[in-house]
Amino acid sequence: MKEDVPVAPPDFQDALESLRGHRVRPELRLEEVPAPSRIAPYALALTGEVNATPGTMDPDGFLGHGRFVVLHDPAGQEAWHGTFRVIVMAKARLEDEMGADPMLGEVGWTWLTDALSEAGAGYHDLSGTVTRVLSETFGGLELRGGQVEIEVRASWTPTTTDLGPHLLAWAALTCTTAGLEPLPDNVTSLTRRR
Repeated sequence: MKEDVPVAPPDFQDALESLRGHRVRPELRLEEVPAPSRIAPYALALTGEVNATPGTMDPDGFLGHGRFVVLHDPAGQEAWHGTFRVIVMAKARLEDEMGADPMLGEVGWTWLTDALSEAGAGYHDLSGTVTRVLSETFGGLELRGGQVEIEVRASWTPTTTDLGPHLLAWAALTCTTAGLEPLPDNVTSLTRRR
């Protein structure tokens, strides 16, 4: 006997459709992954890996990664003040001197708010954290040395079902966190030839 699969409501279908066809930097490779299933009745999750060698998963070129999640509850959730919630994460290794900057948290948060503004993503109820992680190695790992990472986590309620700008804002945040310089308008990054 075949199980009935519930049809997604029109608003969620519109939101998913709005995520299609957007161009992101070639250094950012997107992949759909299983979405959280207990937070909302409908969800979508994407991961992104930033690699210095576009189009590959070259471990030597790994710069950072992130996650983009869309949640939808047609009944709404009080904490969201709406029926949708976008949840993002971007994480990357930093140069030691940047990791020591006392303003790093504010800088990371500005990367997010600037990306949302530049993408034209309408939102409200924005909240999140910027975390600096300092790892020191001991024993056999001492050859690798310590490292500093930044992780930006945030969520917000979009003002429309057009989530394309929110996806582009997250893509920009993930690339910025990974150390890629912003591209000027109407400029496309070129891939290196080998």
